[in-house]
Amino acid sequence: MKDAVPIESPAMSAYLVPADAPEADGTFAWESTTIVFVEVTAGDATGTGWTYAPASTVALIAEQLVPTVTGLDALDIPAAHAAMTKTIRNTGRPGAASCAVSAIDIALWDLKARLLEIPLVRLLGAARDEVPVYGSGGFTTYHDTHLAAQLNGWVHGQGIPRVKIKVGEDWGRAAARDVLRVRTARDVIGSQAELYVDASGGYTRKQAVRVGRVLAEHGVGWFEEPVPSDDLRGLALVRDALVCDVTAGAYGYDLSYFARMVPAVDCLQLDATRCGGLTEWLRAAALAQAHGIEVSARCAPHAHAAVAACVPNLRHIEWLHDHVRVESMFFDGALDPTGGVVRPDGGIGHGLELRRTEEVEEYRVA
Repeated sequence: MKDAVPIESPAMSAYLVPADAPEADGTFAWESTTIVFVEVTAGDATGTGWTYAPASTVALIAEQLVPTVTGLDALDIPAAHAAMTKTIRNTGRPGAASCAVSAIDIALWDLKARLLEIPLVRLLGAARDEVPVYGSGGFTTYHDTHLAAQLNGWVHGQGIPRVKIKVGEDWGRAAARDVLRVRTARDVIGSQAELYVDASGGYTRKQAVRVGRVLAEHGVGWFEEPVPSDDLRGLALVRDALVCDVTAGAYGYDLSYFARMVPAVDCLQLDATRCGGLTEWLRAAALAQAHGIEVSARCAPHAHAAVAACVPNLRHIEWLHDHVRVESMFFDGALDPTGGVVRPDGGIGHGLELRRTEEVEEYRVA
């Protein structure tokens, strides 16, 4: 058995990157994205993890989690994960604390693979060589020309045969425009590509059913968060009333949340940068499989590529415009989704190397 490899004190940093255009979904608007990095060293290797959370997450990690994981064996990730979740009990698991745990956990998995000098996907054990992706963006702030250009780039430029746009604008008060934008999207991508929508919880229950039936006429097969994700009864009611798949799970921060959500959705969405890292992501995927449903990786595509390849009940990962742009800016080794799939087998660990250029350092805020 390999000797223990003690974890050294992790290093953290945060960067705020302006959006390339104003962005909004059905219930929220933003003009920048904040990414928090954690670098964990043990022996002669360093693993990198990250989350999309406030810059104050750096201070939370430094105060609560660095003392917890320093000195633990880098090879025993479940032990480190358990220690971290115990540490944040009184802080509260949902929210920034879970994001902090997630970033360290992702870094630990990358670190372990690098210590063993193998790709992360080999360490976890692959179920497939290729991981399907879907293009995601189509923000409600986009005018029709911008929307068409983005969709064209994915479907006709990169050959990604599935795309998602935002609807539910202004908490469902612009349903007529939602339908027009879906019609525009279908005209742009043609009849063969799959079309998804994300309402971000913007509709009421009956409104979601009414809108969903109209969207079905345009071939929408995926209706994400038609009502607020905490309204499990509402999700189930909408799911049972519509022919499209109803999905949710993006705001899940622990396994118990997913256990409550599984009976209410057709596909469970999991975000490793929020839910507790790859450790909890795999547990949630197994939970979903036990109930006969698929999972889809939400946000942070490069954090999910390897783990998504390792579960049999995967549907796809989200190739989200914001996060693809940020991750391509900060990492060497970014993946290529041409053809609608990525192959997470390049290099050791997750195959990404954090850049230290002036271009990215100008965005540093912590």
